Amino acid sequence: MTYVMPAETGRHERTWMSFPTEGYVLGSTAQSRDEAIGTWSSVANIIARYEPVSMMVDPALETIAAGVLDDDVTLHSCPLNDCWMRDSGPTFVIEHGSDTSSTPIVRGTLKAVDWVFNGWGQQQWSTWDKDELLAKRVAHAAGVDAISSSYVFEGGGFHVDGQGTAILTETVALDPHRNPGKTREDIERELHHMLGVEKVIWLPRGLTRDYGEFGTRGHVDIVACMPQPGVVLFHDQQDRNHPDYEVSRQIERVLSEARDATGRQFTVIPVPAPQQGYETDGTPTDFSYINHYAANGVVVACTFHDPNDDKALAVLEQAYPGRHVEPIYAKPLFDRGGGIHCITQQQPAVD
Repeated sequence: MTYVMPAETGRHERTWMSFPTEGYVLGSTAQSRDEAIGTWSSVANIIARYEPVSMMVDPALETIAAGVLDDDVTLHSCPLNDCWMRDSGPTFVIEHGSDTSSTPIVRGTLKAVDWVFNGWGQQQWSTWDKDELLAKRVAHAAGVDAISSSYVFEGGGFHVDGQGTAILTETVALDPHRNPGKTREDIERELHHMLGVEKVIWLPRGLTRDYGEFGTRGHVDIVACMPQPGVVLFHDQQDRNHPDYEVSRQIERVLSEARDATGRQFTVIPVPAPQQGYETDGTPTDFSYINHYAANGVVVACTFHDPNDDKALAVLEQAYPGRHVEPIYAKPLFDRGGGIHCITQQQPAVD
């Protein structure tokens, strides 16, 4: 059997999310709790205007979730450590019977890939005894079979175009705390088997902040994405004094020289980084407009009350023709370690 992960821009059956959890996400103050719950709920309620949303909720927070989420959001009781569905949840793929084509799949059987999840490479601050079971629990709630991989991957660590091309970073896929001893060839073989990937574009690294204590060591979904086959958006840090200026130049060079699975050269489009490049203590930020989510008829986009918000939204409007762009103030997400893409996971529709 062959499995193919459709592009995020394909038609969705629904979106899966996890409700914010106790600990660093909700924080210890009423203001922090309200901020987290309000932001997660705003994302879910906007998406629910365009497609169904299913929300996994820790039993202790079910009453709160029911009070802030629209009626169009379906709640599922589920023990949770954390709330980054893109990473701890499953990757939905379509099974079909041939291993000879990388063309888009429109018919087949939906499956859910259950990657090994180990807290973003066994991070000291993370616990994952509940979240390592989340993929199977989501698959059960979705009514589909789970297929297990022995590899550690998070959904924020790769991006596909649905036609055989994937983009990922070396520092995540080859992280010795994730996949010790594995080579590029090993990773490519697993992605071919599980996602139908024929060509991997290897980026050297992610954004600087993502290598701090609470980072992922280089998730690609704040760095680059493919809104259409043959087109790639990348995070363009324009401040020459910022440590991500050279990271952006590296990424731009790799993408400009790369070819996708069909042999096409990419149209490479810069998306300006927010001008808020540093925290008040001088720590570089990883605020990124790349971390948006494409659902049915909509792109839910990060904004930061930043001078570059309008420029970035204009790029997204051009990159996703026919979709509304719905902005959400995303700094509360990034302050907690992720963005809009990180808290969402698409379930593709199967014709």
